[in-house]
Amino acid sequence: MDIRKIKKLIEMLEESQLNEIEITEGEESIRLSRSGPVAQMLAPPSMMPAIPPAYIPDPAVGTPAASAPIGEPASDSGSTVCSPMVGTFYASPNPDSSSYVELGSQVTAGDTLCMIEAMKIFNQVEAEVSGIVRKILKSSGDPVEFGEVLFVIEEQGV
Repeated sequence: MDIRKIKKLIEMLEESQLNEIEITEGEESIRLSRSGPVAQMLAPPSMMPAIPPAYIPDPAVGTPAASAPIGEPASDSGSTVCSPMVGTFYASPNPDSSSYVELGSQVTAGDTLCMIEAMKIFNQVEAEVSGIVRKILKSSGDPVEFGEVLFVIEEQGV
């Protein structure tokens, strides 16, 4: 199944009020769900890799990442920016360029903080608040989980 089709399905799910989408093309099928364990892609058994399912934090358990979504106060010191997906963290657009932000950088809402690569697609993570970057919790090439805290921003002008 083409990655563009999968991305379009994800966008359709996010924009709709549906909780689940399942599409079948020949012997391949994909099921995307807003809730539940893990969205999975089904293929003939001969094509399925032996990969264990990914860990998804349970908000009911109260993990630090799950209890502080994007823009929510992490503590009195600032707001957290969490990973919107599972992927690989990149602090700069390419290895030869400088990071999008550094400790102490002044950011405004909408500024790019980093990129998360998932399935060969690079997704920008933007600041939702204006302020000063006080913590950067990942380095380029680090794997990230959904909801994992990436940055702490001390809000300015509140």
